[in-house]
Formats: sequence, structure tokens, C-alpha cells
Amino acid sequence: MHKDARIFIADDHGLIGEAIRTRLRADGYENLLGDPGKPSLIDAREVEAFFSRTLPEYVFAVGGESGGIGANQKLPADLMLNNLLVDCHVIDSACRCGVKKLLYMGSSCCYPRACLQPMQVSSLMTGVLESTNEAYATAKLAGIKLSQAYRQQHGIDMISAIPANVFGPGDDFGVEDSHVIAALMVKMHQAKLSQADNVEVWGSGSPRREFIYVADVADAAIFLMNQYSSSVPINLGSGSDASIREIAELIKEVVGFSGELRFNPKKPDGMPLKSLDSSELFALGWQPKISLRLGLEKTYQWYLDTCHRDI
Repeated sequence: MHKDARIFIADDHGLIGEAIRTRLRADGYENLLGDPGKPSLIDAREVEAFFSRTLPEYVFAVGGESGGIGANQKLPADLMLNNLLVDCHVIDSACRCGVKKLLYMGSSCCYPRACLQPMQVSSLMTGVLESTNEAYATAKLAGIKLSQAYRQQHGIDMISAIPANVFGPGDDFGVEDSHVIAALMVKMHQAKLSQADNVEVWGSGSPRREFIYVADVADAAIFLMNQYSSSVPINLGSGSDASIREIAELIKEVVGFSGELRFNPKKPDGMPLKSLDSSELFALGWQPKISLRLGLEKTYQWYLDTCHRDI
């Protein structure tokens, strides 16, 4: 991408989109479209009118709602419909307006529940999805397949990346519907303030997850936009995983909560293991820069500075 390229980050000011926006500006990309005047991505007419007016050259398709196990259980239809609409409107409008390149951001939820670990893209659509996020995962799979179909039929350079579990500044810090790191951070922060003697953690604590700090995701997305061109999705991971119990203990240290962690096995665990094979990305020359511990510290400081100023 040349520095004055017209770039559209198709999101609703979410976690990944904001990180990409921040990194692009820091790297000297100033022609970022849509601020102000960004369309509602679930409105086909607004999206088409925006693309026709601004003619983006490069699109980071990272929009669509997401959430943790709680949100996926309560709102499967909302999550699936929102993501399907966003995928269809953005990818089709990008094609119609002749974008040079589009990067579609998938999800590790797209992999079958029982696939071999670490997960390789060859395992996509080879088995049953995890039931706790099946609707959302189906929509994200559809986005990957739609970008591949447009690439095949129209010859447009559309690529897909599948990130590990993303966390960091800008995340949703609601307790019930957010992803695991944000939810635990809020719970432990509130427990610290109230001097509670324990915090409940959903599940057994045994499932393992691969997490990646959002600034690394943004860095990798821009790297791929410049360096990768294939119809085959590419994994975007950190290269290491940890159990939910280990994550909870780390967050406890970072927050400074001194009470007990009580794991509730009656709550769903989700997939037993989610770890990505990111060897292809690493072979291209990209590596993550932020460790899990440092990422947690940065995230908690952002939460204190932005969402909670009482300590």
C-alpha cells in the first residue's frame, strides 16, 4: 500500500479496527476513509453509496459483532445475522467499486471442535463446529468462502486471515457477554475494590486457548495486506497457548486481586483446545512483539485509564 492510498477499515470502531487505524496513522497512512461519514455496515444502501463515493483501494474487513460464550448462547441469531449482512455488503461493494485488495478477518471459531491441534487451514469445514458458538462461526466461515468466491469469479485480490483469541485496549469489558480476558479483568477489578474474597470463573479452567494482543493483530494485518496474496486463508497467532486457569491466575496478579478463584464446572468450557498453526505467517517474516503478560498489563492500564478511574 502506498502512503496516500485510500484505505477503508470496515468496522464499527471495534477492537481490531481501532488498532489497525492507530497503526496505519502511526505508519504515515493518512487517507483513512469513513471518519466521519462511515456507513452502517448492516445497511446495504449506505455501504454501496459509501464505496461509490469514496472508491477505496484497500479494505480491511474486520466488522461484525462478536462476544464470549455468554453472548453466543443468548444471541446466536443476532451475531449470525449481523456478521452475514456485514460480510455480504462490504465484500460485494468492494467488488463493484474495483478495490485493489481486501483482507477479510475470520475467527478461530471457524475450526471444527475436534480438529487436530495446532489447527491448520486444511481442517476448515472438515467437522462439526463447537456448539457454543456455531452460529457466529458459520457466519465467519461464510465470509471466508464469499471472499474466495469473489476472488475466483471476479479476479479481485481478496485474502482471509484467521486470528487467535484477540484481546487488548478497546475490548468490550461487560462481565456477561464479553470475551474471557476482559470479563475476568472486570470481575477481579470489581472484587478488588469491594474486597471480595472470591471470584467465579466459568468452566473447569482446563481448556487451553491461544491469545494474541490486538496491536500485534493490527501489525500482522497490515503486513499481510502488503505481503500475502492467496485464496487460502492464513492463521494469525502468537505461537503459544495457556489454560484458562493459567490466564485467570495471570490476570489476578496483574489486577492485584488477593482473593480466591472459584472455577464453576457447571458453566460451559467451549472447545478443549484452540491453538493455531501460524508457521506460514512466521515463515513470511512476521513475528508477534507483545508477550501475554505485557499485553495483560497494557490492557488493564487502558481499562483503568479509560473505563474506571477510581483507583
